[in-house]
Amino acid sequence: MVWCSSCRIMLLGLVIMLVSDKVQGFGEFGFEFHHRFSDRVVGVLPGDGLPSRGSSQYYRVMAHRDRVIRGRRLATTQDQSLVSFADGNKTVRVDALGFLHYANVSVGTPSDWFLVALDTGSDLFWLPCDCTNCVRELKAPGGSSLELNIYSPNASSTSSKVPCNSSLCTRGDRCASPNSNCPYQIRYLSNGTSSTGVLVEDVLHLVSNEKNSKPIPARVTLGCGQVQTGVFHDGAAPNGLFGLGLEDISVPSVLAKEGIAANSFSMCFGNDGAGRISFGDRGSVDQRETPLNIRQPHPTYNITVTQISVGGNTGDLEFHAVFDSGTSFTYLTAEAYTLITESFNSLALDKRYQTDSELPFEYCYALSPNKDSFQYPAVNLTMKGGGSYPVYHPLVVIPMKDTDVYCLGVMKIEDISIIGQNFMTGYRVVFDREKLVLGWKESDCFTGETSARVLPSNRSSSSARPPASSFEPEATNIPSERPSTSSSSYYSPSLTISFFYFFSVLAFL
Repeated sequence: MVWCSSCRIMLLGLVIMLVSDKVQGFGEFGFEFHHRFSDRVVGVLPGDGLPSRGSSQYYRVMAHRDRVIRGRRLATTQDQSLVSFADGNKTVRVDALGFLHYANVSVGTPSDWFLVALDTGSDLFWLPCDCTNCVRELKAPGGSSLELNIYSPNASSTSSKVPCNSSLCTRGDRCASPNSNCPYQIRYLSNGTSSTGVLVEDVLHLVSNEKNSKPIPARVTLGCGQVQTGVFHDGAAPNGLFGLGLEDISVPSVLAKEGIAANSFSMCFGNDGAGRISFGDRGSVDQRETPLNIRQPHPTYNITVTQISVGGNTGDLEFHAVFDSGTSFTYLTAEAYTLITESFNSLALDKRYQTDSELPFEYCYALSPNKDSFQYPAVNLTMKGGGSYPVYHPLVVIPMKDTDVYCLGVMKIEDISIIGQNFMTGYRVVFDREKLVLGWKESDCFTGETSARVLPSNRSSSSARPPASSFEPEATNIPSERPSTSSSSYYSPSLTISFFYFFSVLAFL
């Protein structure tokens, strides 16, 4: 058989493409996640007397939960996990509310599903496993119950132990021999909360982001959590925790090491509480980026902000902040907090509302009862490298007894600034651990639309006067448009749009 030179070149090119594809990972894999406080999740996980969504008590509980779960205390009483309200005897145990986002994942052979909490602030993926004191069922508020699966390595034909001489075993000093099962113990910031057990390997069933694709068994390292303590027994993560941190033990790191996906993932916070996480997603060439500040011994998704612009007025201020999808609101240290709040206050067109202990936010403004729209100063961050980060959801609108108010969803913190979920809403945020950059681009998470005019309206059926997605002043009373990122210094949201990012749909079963 005679081969032409062009045929050889074509064949060589095909081989190179196939080899290159294998080296760089097979593609993108992911699953949907859902917010803890959506109606459906509240119907499954214990709520312990959660106040009605969108009320002042509700926002207070959420802000308190941020600090309790992250170990940043808000209350001054001895039991700082409790919140009591002045208008009655209601008390909410905040630490029992747990993490913000949950997903249904499938593990083992034969596969079982597990309702796991997602956490960018920790690394290990663990499941309740061969334990006598696990949470085995959840009582729903209506009286029904949901039985939870308990993982067992012996019941999975694809499971294997991780020996003490593995590079992933960090507690070799607790091993009887190099071939013993590697033990682990993770302590979390909430008081008395931990997970203890042994490391195992098994398959995590991932679905490619391509249409009509079949699940792919990805071999990962996970914790067989034999003993859980603290808030894990109260519903914080009753069926496991999916760590997304930067360490080698995390699922994104293991997927990259196995050649399954690139060492990068994205999280997108979309409409009605249904977001998406995609492993292997490196973003797009037109996304904006900023370098990650990797600090040992506990690296986080830490970035540098260089400027804050409010209403077109820009202040130069360099500070570090952690992108944390598990925190509801944004927390800034003193100098950054003062700059953004005082600038916002000086440009606000509505009368300052005198807040009380029922509201966690300091800068709130009263809405006139005869107005169906209002304007507020546009908020924009500039990241190291010059990337612009317009904040599309900086506000919450809260019905009070005398009037509706809108508040800047930012609070002061002492140690490290945190960019919370409210500032990430409307973006696909890319955590690129290979290039060590954080990327972002506008997205609705599911249709692939990224135009500046496709932000979902976030309509709510439960609130008569909810707020407030932002859009251009000239588009007042058209509730589905995203604000321009160009010249406008004020946004003008309609009051017929839903509360900024509370969710209503969950389909994990």
